[in-house]
Amino acid sequence: MADYYDILGVEKHADEKEIRQAFRRLARNYHPDLNPGDEAAEEKFKSINEAYEVLSELENRRKYDKYGENWRHADQIESQMGGSSFGWTRRQRRSGGTSGPDPFGGFGDLFGGLDDIVGRGGRTATPRRFETSVEVTLEEAFQGTKRTVTISEAGKDRRIEVSIPAGVDTGSVVRITPGANQELLLNITVAPHRRFKRNGTDLETEVQVPLEVAILGGEVDVSTLTGTVRLKVPSESQNGQRIRLGGQGMARLGKDDTRGNLFVKLRPVMPKDLTDEQKELVRKLLALRSKEKSLQ
Repeated sequence: MADYYDILGVEKHADEKEIRQAFRRLARNYHPDLNPGDEAAEEKFKSINEAYEVLSELENRRKYDKYGENWRHADQIESQMGGSSFGWTRRQRRSGGTSGPDPFGGFGDLFGGLDDIVGRGGRTATPRRFETSVEVTLEEAFQGTKRTVTISEAGKDRRIEVSIPAGVDTGSVVRITPGANQELLLNITVAPHRRFKRNGTDLETEVQVPLEVAILGGEVDVSTLTGTVRLKVPSESQNGQRIRLGGQGMARLGKDDTRGNLFVKLRPVMPKDLTDEQKELVRKLLALRSKEKSLQ
């Protein structure tokens, strides 16, 4: 079994922020949607996700640091040693499975048998935690969205609607409190977009520009996540030149009124089916440019 810290590429003393950043970076590289048909990348992503789920949760990380690959049996080990290191006893609770096609169902199967951690006197010490992965589109990440998930507990299913805030990115974790002493974690993945490339709160897109507009200047239509805007193209624009549209990027998580930039990359388009007269004009332009260079 590979070491979870090695999988994420972090030190054992890494804090929660460093672990989260490492997960986001690796998830962008190995997510199956970005590597279609690549089984090695898919397996790598699974191990990355498993490592993050353990190291991002304080109690699981404590067990892993102490018992390594046997961390899942920590409670049994500590019980045999005369009780856990925190003085808690455990009362087993079994959960039933789910039914129906709900893609976020099955918490009973995934987390069935989840223990209640009970302190002396029967007082609940830590919340029951449920966790699942959720994929959203870039548009949903831009404006925020909702998902319906099913929690199974004590043989009963409960469907709840959860809100996913604007600005989430791959690696974001949305924490929900669906009930007393319960915590639901949604591990977010943002699906790749066919038109926009994301870099934090900034977006990048490409737009084709007629050659005459690139040479003489003008305006072109640019699609954004909120609609179409007119972009002013300066004269003598070059292929790959970027123009910044402020405030047209993604929302900053937790600050809906603060948005990043949209960078538009210009791609001049060569004209087709030129007439003989038009071609002659191009030859005259080239001859004029050549003469100007010789005089410099």
